[in-house]
Amino acid sequence: MPEKLMSDDVAAVTNCEQAYNRLRDELAKVIVGQDAVIEQVLIAMFARGHALLEGVPGLAKTLLIASLAQALDLSFKRIQFTPDLMPSDVTGTDVIQENLETRAREYKFLPGPLFANLILADEINRTPPKTQAAMLEAMQERQITAGGTLHPLPAPFFVLATQNPLEQEGTYPLPEAQLDRFLLYVKVGYPSAAEEWDIARRVTGGHAEDIRPVLGAADIIQFQRLVTRVPVSDQVLGYAHALVRASRPGMPEAPDFVNRWVNWGAGPRGVLTLVSCAKARAVLYGRHHATIGDVQAVAKAALRHRIAGNYAAQAAGTSNERLIELLLDAVPSDRAYEKPAA
Repeated sequence: MPEKLMSDDVAAVTNCEQAYNRLRDELAKVIVGQDAVIEQVLIAMFARGHALLEGVPGLAKTLLIASLAQALDLSFKRIQFTPDLMPSDVTGTDVIQENLETRAREYKFLPGPLFANLILADEINRTPPKTQAAMLEAMQERQITAGGTLHPLPAPFFVLATQNPLEQEGTYPLPEAQLDRFLLYVKVGYPSAAEEWDIARRVTGGHAEDIRPVLGAADIIQFQRLVTRVPVSDQVLGYAHALVRASRPGMPEAPDFVNRWVNWGAGPRGVLTLVSCAKARAVLYGRHHATIGDVQAVAKAALRHRIAGNYAAQAAGTSNERLIELLLDAVPSDRAYEKPAA
C-alpha cells in the first residue's frame, strides 16, 4: 500500500480545494455553466499536462481560457492558427543583428509566442500539419530548438488548444502523435436552456465584472508537486491498468466489442493519464487519495483521443464515447487487482 500524505501535504490539499472553489467563483463572473469543462482543464494543469477543447464555434472556449489566465495570474499568449501560419511564427527564429560594440554580425534568437506560461492555441486544426508539428517538442519537452540551440520554456507551461469539429470546412485533423501529447481531450457542449437564457441576459445587459487573480505560477508548481505525492492504491492503479489493456484489440483482456470495433487502443500513456488525472481530481475536491470514482470521472477525456474505432464501429454508429462507456461497463471495479506476474 502507498504511504499516507505528510501533515504539511494534508494542509496543502485543503488549500488546493479552497483555491479551486475560488477559481470557480471568479470564472463564474464571466462564464455561465461549463463546470465540467473547467474541472477537466484544471485537472490537466495540476497534473502537468495540456488540454484540447473541442466544440462548435460560439461556445466561449476562447473566453474561458483567457479568463482562466487572468484568474491564474500567468503570462498569457494567444496564437490564432491559420492556414498560412509558419512554424517559426510560433516558436521564434534566429535573426542576424549587428553588435553595437564590435560591429560584428551575429545571430540573435527572437522568441515566439510560445514563450509564456499559458498558451491559447486557438483553432489549432485550421493550420497545416507542418505548423502543428512545431508544437510537439514544446508540449513534450517544454523547450524548443532553434539553430541547434535549446531554449527552455517558462515554468509552469501549459497549452490549452481549441479546435472545431473535424466535419467543419477548412480543418486539418491533428495527427495521432500530437493528439497523444494532450493529457485530456475535453468536449465542450451546448449550454442548458437555463444557462443559455442567463448568457443572453448577461451579455446583452452589459454587466461585466473583473476577474481577480487567485493563484500564481509558484502556487501552481507547488500544487503540481503535491499531486505527484498523492497516494494511489494497487486497486485504483490496477483498475486504470485494466481499462487500458481492455481497450486493445487482440489482447487476452479485450472484450468482444473491442476486437470487433476498435482499430487500436490506448498505449501506456493512457494508464499514466488516468492515474495522474485521478490524483489531481482528488486534490481539487480536498481528498488525500485517488479513488476508482476519480478514474471513472476522467476516463472519457483521458481516452477518447487514444482509442480509434474502425469502419465496423462507424457503420454500427458506435462512437469513441460509446466505446469508452462500454469499457467502463465491461471492466469490473470491485475485482481485486494486483500486479501481474512477470
